[in-house]
Amino acid sequence: MNRFMMNQAQKLQEKLVKAQQELSKTTIEASSGGGAVKVTINGQRKIQSVKISPEVIDPDDVEMLEDLVLTAVSEAIAKSQELAAERLSGLTGGLKIPGLT
Repeated sequence: MNRFMMNQAQKLQEKLVKAQQELSKTTIEASSGGGAVKVTINGQRKIQSVKISPEVIDPDDVEMLEDLVLTAVSEAIAKSQELAAERLSGLTGGLKIPGLT
C-alpha cells in the first residue's frame, strides 16, 4: 500500500472514531403505551434509562408491561441504528462495514 492510501485510511479511521464518540454522547428516546414506558438509549445502542409510569404496573397483567418494555426498547434500538447508519454512511461512502452500523 502506498503512502497516500495509508494516509487516507488513517484519516478515515480518525473520522470514524470521532463519529463513534459523538454517537456515544447522543441520546435517543422511545416510548410505548402512549408514553407509559420510556427508554433512553445512546447512539451506540447502550440503554441509559427505563422509566415506567406507575399506572401501567398491574400485578395481574405483567405480560402487558413486559410487552410495553419490549416495544419501547426495540424502537429505541431501531432509532439508534438508523442514526448510526446515517452518521457513518457519509464517512464510509455507503459501504457496509461490519461493527460500525
